Formats: sequence, C-alpha cells, structure tokens
Amino acid sequence: MTIELINPPGLPDTEMYRQVAIATGTTMVFLSGQVARDADGTPVGTGDLAAQVEQAVRNVNTGVVAAGGSFADIAKLTVYVVDWSLDKMQPFGEGLMRAAIDLGVDPTKAVTLIGVAALAEPDLLVEIEAVAVFDASINAPLVRRDSTA
Repeated sequence: MTIELINPPGLPDTEMYRQVAIATGTTMVFLSGQVARDADGTPVGTGDLAAQVEQAVRNVNTGVVAAGGSFADIAKLTVYVVDWSLDKMQPFGEGLMRAAIDLGVDPTKAVTLIGVAALAEPDLLVEIEAVAVFDASINAPLVRRDSTA
C-alpha cells in the first residue's frame, strides 16, 4: 500500500479523519474539486448537503479510478462547504457514509474542511478535491480520454 494514514502521538487521535498521510507511491494525481453534478453535468441534490456530499465523493472516486488508482490511494482531501457551521456536520457525515458504503471504501483520510461564502455556481453546497498517490505498475493503466495525452 502506498498510503499510510496515521494519528501520531502528540496530535489528537481522531476517528473521522487522520492527521498524517504518508505517501510512498510514484504516481501523483491531483483531482480538481468535484461537485454535485452527474456525468451529464446535471445538478444532484439541490439544497441537500448530504446528497451533494454523496455525489461529490462518487465523482472523486470516478476521477481517481480513471487515473488508474482507487479510493484507497487518496492521501488528502480538501472539502469546501458553503456557510459551514457545526449543525452541518450531521448531513455532511451522512452523505460521506452513504457514498462510502455504496462504493465499499473507507472514507477516512487526511482532510481539511474549509467554510466558504460561495462556490462557482449558486446551487453548489460542497466541493471536494483530492490528491492520490500510487504505484502505476501495481494499479490499472491510466485511462486517457482527451487528445492532449
């Protein structure tokens, strides 16, 4: 495994995320922020944070798999939530767990959650970007879908 997630002594021991991600792979993937849009660009979960988190996580998974990795290869997530407050933790966690259970993945990662005033479009409540690291020789070959590759 190319990603080791730990809560080292001296830092808070959290269950929802890990403080440190140690990446030893040779291929790095930087995934653009993913939002609540399906493959056709249709909005998903308008006004529903849990549904939007679920779709964004699914899109993150799709992106990392297309690059030849898996959700387990994600070293770091950065999450942007519009008008973040602690009362949004429950729907955020609900959407995250629904996606994780359906995809059969462990959502625990090194993560930074940032409250923002707005995202690129007014109906968006959450955006999730990811950094993945893996050994390309171990994983599936990269899937290139554009003519610039």
